[in-house]
Amino acid sequence: MSELTMRDTTATIATARLKAQPRRGMPAWLRWGSWGPTLITFVIAALLWQIVAWTNPYVLPTLEAIGTSLVDDAGMYWSNFLVTLLEVVVGASAGILAGFLLAVVMAEFQIIERAVMPLVIIVMVTPIVAIAPALVVAFGFGMVPKFIVTGLVVFFPMLVNSLAGLRDVDQKAMDVFKTLHASRWEIFRELRFPGSMPYVFAGLRIALPLAVVGAAVAEFVAAGQQAGLGSLVTTSAAQANLPVTWASIALLCLLGVLLIIVLALVRKRVLWWSDGEVTAKG
Repeated sequence: MSELTMRDTTATIATARLKAQPRRGMPAWLRWGSWGPTLITFVIAALLWQIVAWTNPYVLPTLEAIGTSLVDDAGMYWSNFLVTLLEVVVGASAGILAGFLLAVVMAEFQIIERAVMPLVIIVMVTPIVAIAPALVVAFGFGMVPKFIVTGLVVFFPMLVNSLAGLRDVDQKAMDVFKTLHASRWEIFRELRFPGSMPYVFAGLRIALPLAVVGAAVAEFVAAGQQAGLGSLVTTSAAQANLPVTWASIALLCLLGVLLIIVLALVRKRVLWWSDGEVTAKG
C-alpha cells in the first residue's frame, strides 16, 4: 500500500471516529427545541388570559392583579401554603404506605385480596365529598379528617400499581429462587420488591397530584379550621375576590408541579437501571 493510500485511509478513519463521537454542545434542557414549544404555549395562554380578563373583568382577574396579590399578601399565602403542604405530606405518606403494605399482603396471600378488594372498591367509588363531612363528625374539626381524605385519594392508585408490580416478576428468576429454597422474605427482598419499583413510581406519579386535589377538596368540604389554600379559595370566592382566588389556585398548581419534579429526580436516582416508564394503572 502506498504512502498516499495509507494517509487517505487514516484520514477516513479519523473522520468516521469524529462523526461517531457525541456532540458536546449545550445541555438538552438549554436547547430551544426542549423548552421553546412550552414557552410559546405559555405565552399564548397568558395572552388569551389577559384578553379575557380585560374584556370580562368579573370572570378572570388580570395577571398583574394576581401577581400584586401574591406580593402584597405573601405572608398570608405562605402560611396557608404550609398548611396544605402539611396535609399533602402527612395524608399522602399514610395513604401511600398503607396502599403498598396492603399490596404486599395481597401479593403473598390471594385469599386476602379476594376478601378485602371488594370492600376497597366500594370505598373508592364512594364520592370523597360525601365522606369528608362524616369524617368531621367522627374525628372533630382539626387536621385529622383532612389527612384521612388526602390518604384515601392516593390509596387506591398506590394499591393497584404496587400489586401489579409485585406480581410482575420474572418467572425464570422465581423458579431459580424456589430451586434454591428461598424464603418468602428472601423472594420479596431480592425479587419482588426491586421489580415492583417501576410500578410503584408510576403509581406515585398519579398519587402525588391527587394528594393536592384531595387536600384542597378536604379544605372545601371539611368544616372547622379555616386554613389552607383550599379554604382560601372558598372564602375569597364567596367574597368575589378573584385575584386571591386565582392566586390560591396557582399556588395549588405550583405545589403539584413541585411534587412531580421532586418525584422525577428521585426516580432518576433510584431507578437508574430502568430503561423506560411503566404505564400507571387505576
